[in-house]
Amino acid sequence: MKKLIPSYVRVPLIFAIVFGAMEYFIDSGDQPAFIKYPMVLLFLGVFLFLLIAIEIVVSAVDKVTYHLLTDEQKKQLDEAQSLPFTESAFYQNLLSKLTRSKEIEQEADVMLDHNYDGIRELDNVLPPWWVYLFYGTIIFAGIYLFRYEVLGSDNQAQEFDKEVAEAKIAVDEYNKTAPDMMNRDKVTLLTDASSLAAGKTIFLANCVACHRPDAGGNIGPNLTDEFWINNGGGIKNVFTTITEGGRDGKGMKSWKTDLKPSDIQRVASYVLSLQGSKPVNPKPTEPEAKKWVDETAPKDGAKPAVTDTTKIATKVVAAVK
Repeated sequence: MKKLIPSYVRVPLIFAIVFGAMEYFIDSGDQPAFIKYPMVLLFLGVFLFLLIAIEIVVSAVDKVTYHLLTDEQKKQLDEAQSLPFTESAFYQNLLSKLTRSKEIEQEADVMLDHNYDGIRELDNVLPPWWVYLFYGTIIFAGIYLFRYEVLGSDNQAQEFDKEVAEAKIAVDEYNKTAPDMMNRDKVTLLTDASSLAAGKTIFLANCVACHRPDAGGNIGPNLTDEFWINNGGGIKNVFTTITEGGRDGKGMKSWKTDLKPSDIQRVASYVLSLQGSKPVNPKPTEPEAKKWVDETAPKDGAKPAVTDTTKIATKVVAAVK
């Protein structure tokens, strides 16, 4: 039975639409999705196989249906062969070779002698397309075995680990040039030696003119005691003071245009690590300075909390100096 759009046009068209949709919706970067993701290629292969199998089954059903039509109906269908894009003789011959199907008039050639209550059995051979597919699975299994068991190629778990490592490298590279997102709400006290050493370097390069190398105070106030002029002590307050600057019209300038927020976090953590270090001849406490008490510090003799910067200072100053 002829169709207005033959199978050899319909199958590639449907496959191309599905292939294009997957390439469009799957983000695979600079590589095609079916190359970067093997499961996509597997899906496309199975989908193409199902399309071809459906066309073969439909074609077989059409042949049976054609023989059940009246002569007038057959005549009308035969006239459709003159329409464009109808199935050609080449396609019909190819389909016949792939299926080795017998016309109803030729079924006597493959009829067996078995008779079950009037039901006769046909001795049809397996369709060549099915046999070739079976041979293909054997070849695929051999290649798979040789690649993964002999050559030792990466399995799915190893490929996943490598992709995760590559993604981590990409994230690290991005972070080198990414905007610094540190702010007062996110800032935390740094206590590791490398961060405090970086903070000390920033302090010595920018702050010693006003606060002395030991932070005992010169033009600016002493930073090693518990008295503060602006926002108070604690990492969030010191971070804010360095970022926004000191008192209007006098005092420290704002450093947010000179230092990255993460660098301000480091220098603020270093300053707090000097609490209680008792420098020689510190600058006297200024009248407007007020004693700052960490409300998160433990009370009633409890053990020091991690957030108690005064207690932590004694553990990290030695590592920085």
